[in-house]
Amino acid sequence: MHLWISRTILFSLCLLWSYFGHAQNSDAQDLLLELTEANLRETAELIPRLESAGGEQFLPLFNTLLAGDLYYEKQSKKLLSISKRDGQYLAIDVLGGNDLGEVEKSAIKKIRVNNSLRTLLRETIARINLTSQSAEKRLAAAKTMLGDVDDTSASLIDQRLSVEQDKAVVQALSLAKAIYVTVEGDEVSERVAAIEQLEGHLEPEVRVALSQVLAVDQGGVYTEPSTAVMKAAEKVNAGIAGKIKFYGFVEQLFFGLSLGSVLLLAAIGLAITFGVMGVINMAHGEMMMLGAYTTFVVQQLMPNAIGYSLLVAIPLAFIIAGSVGVLIERTVIRFLHGRPLETLLATFGISLILQQAVRTIFSPLNRQVITPDWMSGSWQINTVLSVTYNRLYILIFALALFMLLVTVLKKTSLGLNVRAVSQNRNMAKAIGIKTDRVDALTFGLGSGIAGVAGVALSQLTNVGPNLGQSYIIDSFMVVVFGGVGNLMGTLVGAFTLGIANKFLEPATGAVLANILILVFIILFIQKRPKGLFPQKGRAAND
Repeated sequence: MHLWISRTILFSLCLLWSYFGHAQNSDAQDLLLELTEANLRETAELIPRLESAGGEQFLPLFNTLLAGDLYYEKQSKKLLSISKRDGQYLAIDVLGGNDLGEVEKSAIKKIRVNNSLRTLLRETIARINLTSQSAEKRLAAAKTMLGDVDDTSASLIDQRLSVEQDKAVVQALSLAKAIYVTVEGDEVSERVAAIEQLEGHLEPEVRVALSQVLAVDQGGVYTEPSTAVMKAAEKVNAGIAGKIKFYGFVEQLFFGLSLGSVLLLAAIGLAITFGVMGVINMAHGEMMMLGAYTTFVVQQLMPNAIGYSLLVAIPLAFIIAGSVGVLIERTVIRFLHGRPLETLLATFGISLILQQAVRTIFSPLNRQVITPDWMSGSWQINTVLSVTYNRLYILIFALALFMLLVTVLKKTSLGLNVRAVSQNRNMAKAIGIKTDRVDALTFGLGSGIAGVAGVALSQLTNVGPNLGQSYIIDSFMVVVFGGVGNLMGTLVGAFTLGIANKFLEPATGAVLANILILVFIILFIQKRPKGLFPQKGRAAND
């Protein structure tokens, strides 16, 4: 008996829900039909009724009407969002979101909107968004109101603050209200309290509001009559300016570290070959070029997996560039030991051959390398400081590669042999170390690392035959400044020169900054010919 009664009640409730839902839907359809035939005054009366009937469901409709893109099809009365492109009228079903393609101009009619309607629509959209079930939508709505609050929206903010539970939304709404009171408030005490609430906020709207308070007329006199408000605004504005200056310093520092990481990647392989073999390898930049072109080829072979292309390109670039390096050492460099001028000329010739080979295979034009999604965009720390993901990842990658190379040189037999040969080649040969084999492996290792550097550089610059030429001089500067053959010196030298360059650029310009860095290195070498961290052993004796 109880079960039968429960089922009867549930069935009745379902019928009532279905009836009222159908009735509400029918009312909304009638209102939409009225909208197609309404004049401006009638449209203003329909908007609150549509908001009451559909709420968030009609947000696309209100946004389209606010943008002035709302039309309706004359025959079916269907509401459309129309965009004009190359003389064509492209339609989208406003409520359904379906793309309807091209429509004839004669088959549609625009629903007109004026300034008073736009004001009403903005208030309606803000009210709907602020009462949304989604905290993210409420937060976005609150942020759009910063610096755009009037008397009506201010009262709406007060209503929402009394019921809002999400802390981020409350903070955004409070900030919007504080900006409004700062500029439009009547009571001095309220304005001072509102200005104090702006302290520490870096949003552009905050700075605009404070600048309005601190505005000066043509006679050089502040337009704000209240001394208390002026003092509060000056104090808060000074604090915000200090924060902006600090974050500007942090941004410059990051740019310097980013440039330093690029210099480190370009120079680290050269530091090994130059330190162990004493070879001035002018083809080192072309090893980076081969790594960059390896990335391009990998992406051409796996176009549907761009996100994984760099993970595949890194080991391939190391193998390809390293193999070419071993080939160069075995066929050219080994016959020129102790003849630095001939080695320089030979490797310069090899660099020209490699550039021409790339031009023949890939053409002289730059090739596009796609940045994976996980490296795209930026990390927005606050409104005045953001960090691009590609440079952040390259910085981390450069440090990881440096640590890996240090580990290899300190913990493996190859590293032990390399250090022995770099410190005293004759003694290493006397105790049985195969110096020719060490030379080949060292040259291959340095070239392979240059290839890996090329993979990273492909995400920052154009991939073309002249890519390596842009970095070869900077690489030698880093190696000489840090200390020939000393990896720690290469690390310190790369980041020192990168940071110095980025802090000089705003004052002197990019070209003059590079000139000043070069002059500094020349003067520094006059005092310390062996660099920051002189190599021990053979290098010291030489």
